[in-house]
Amino acid sequence: MYFAALLARTEDGWEASDTELDNVETLSDLADLAREAAVDDDTVVAFIEQEDAWFGVIRVDGEEDPRIFLSNAAAAARSSYGAMLTDELLGRDEDDLADLDTLDLDGTEDGEPESDDSADNSDPQDAVSESGGLVPPPGPLGDSELLADLGVEEKDLLALDGDALSTIADSLGCTDVLEAVR
Repeated sequence: MYFAALLARTEDGWEASDTELDNVETLSDLADLAREAAVDDDTVVAFIEQEDAWFGVIRVDGEEDPRIFLSNAAAAARSSYGAMLTDELLGRDEDDLADLDTLDLDGTEDGEPESDDSADNSDPQDAVSESGGLVPPPGPLGDSELLADLGVEEKDLLALDGDALSTIADSLGCTDVLEAVR
């Protein structure tokens, strides 16, 4: 179960709206949705949360590229909206993802089993999946300073768990607005 909300910054504070992600398939779709909620190209913060598994914060400032933070990239990558965000952060696009016809399903070349002595002991941060893409880390990923100018410092964002979105909203001074759309 997802919870998603948009917080648009205005002259009078923040305005929140519950948002449906049904038509969101890409980060561009999400950024467009945020820009539609913006007042005078001001800051919009999108929150996405999947139960207590992970949360994501996407910040859109006018026509600038969206900035993204995920609390747990590995958990997020196992869900549709989280996978969309982790793919963006890891630099993947749909053209890079192998289709089923080209996958080597037994994980070997020409069906020959690999020997154990060929195991790669590389840095887990740079882990590569069998399909050749980077594996999301089991922790935070993205721009952990995206809310620093709004009162949520990097160390505070990285330390959040549980009801993180309420804590962020409290720091932004918009708890009541966010709770109204929950």
